[in-house]
Amino acid sequence: QVHLMESGGGVVQPGGSLKLSCTVSGFTNCMGWFRQAPGEEREGVASMSGGGSRYYADFVRGRFIISKDTAKKTVDLQINDLRPEDTAMYYCAAGPRSCGVYERYFNTWGQGTQVTVSS
Repeated sequence: QVHLMESGGGVVQPGGSLKLSCTVSGFTNCMGWFRQAPGEEREGVASMSGGGSRYYADFVRGRFIISKDTAKKTVDLQINDLRPEDTAMYYCAAGPRSCGVYERYFNTWGQGTQVTVSS
């Protein structure tokens, strides 16, 4: 059974950076990050397969970087040049097989960590 715990959210000024971490216990292949803004549907941000392939949503445009630290058993999301529209609850997700930025690839979800971008 896979368990996920996110950390690293907070309040950041526009233009700032944050690094979100997801601590993973259990076996999984695909790890991903999603976000959900108030009143909006949850959307995929980035994912990474066990083989190291990375997948990004079109809106990312180089500002988000997903990586994993095998020793720490974390999957991290570095977010740069934060904008007010990045304000959302960010969720870590895990899936057993195929990988991508769509919810159908994932069957386990974390509780989320809030990111607020405000001056």
